[in-house]
Amino acid sequence: MTDPSQRLGRVLIIAGSDSGGGAGIQADIKTVTAMGGYAATAVTAVTIQDTLGVHGVHPLPLDVIEQQARVVLDDIGADAFKTGMLGTVEVVERVAAILAGHPAAAVVDPVMIAKGGHPLLAEAAVGAVRSLMVPRATLLTPNAPEAEALTGIPVADLDGQRRAGEALLALGARAVLMKGGHVGEGPTVTDLLLTPSGETLLEGERFDTTSTHGTGCTLASACAAGIARGQPLEVAVAEAWAYVAEAIRRAPGLGHGHGPLDHGWRLRR
Repeated sequence: MTDPSQRLGRVLIIAGSDSGGGAGIQADIKTVTAMGGYAATAVTAVTIQDTLGVHGVHPLPLDVIEQQARVVLDDIGADAFKTGMLGTVEVVERVAAILAGHPAAAVVDPVMIAKGGHPLLAEAAVGAVRSLMVPRATLLTPNAPEAEALTGIPVADLDGQRRAGEALLALGARAVLMKGGHVGEGPTVTDLLLTPSGETLLEGERFDTTSTHGTGCTLASACAAGIARGQPLEVAVAEAWAYVAEAIRRAPGLGHGHGPLDHGWRLRR
């Protein structure tokens, strides 16, 4: 059996582009590479974006999105999918069909709102994510507002994280990583990994920083890289979580708003 630490896992990322490089496809590629995987992409939309916010969103045609994914799968293949910004009901439906036709694991980041507050998922598409993407998720990675939108359950503390996560498992996700960055204001952040067999708490320092742009994209992609390399889910999530924490700690301080992480710190170690 191949040693997971030596395997080059192939991750097909289906998400939007961030011209500022802190989130979206750009952050995903950097993360998967840093975590020892091979990143391929199917871009869903081009955003005009920097650390100050999203200044424009330009969706790609549905057939172009699908063709990007199909040619990659036919030629290179994939050990895992990572989905991010999908934007509309039609894109959700098309991407869900791609995932349904392939056996690779899927890490689904239900991206709804950019760090600066710009909506990245149409309100009408929330139901499509709930019914089509959640049941196809090997791992679902919502933050508190996203979990509330998908379940209707308030997420203001650890108990809310647990109840919303359990509801998402009931909707068909095989595992849920409930992110705690939006929960509370104390000195620590707690993420909660829930599976049908139990739960794992991931607790660490809450950094006093504005360099948090793309943390959700980065965490989901790091998880996908580990899963693609053959790591057990709990190991992949723990390694991804530690990678993101250090990337925040080492953030380079670029831009005048919500700055990017240091995605390449592992490569310089």
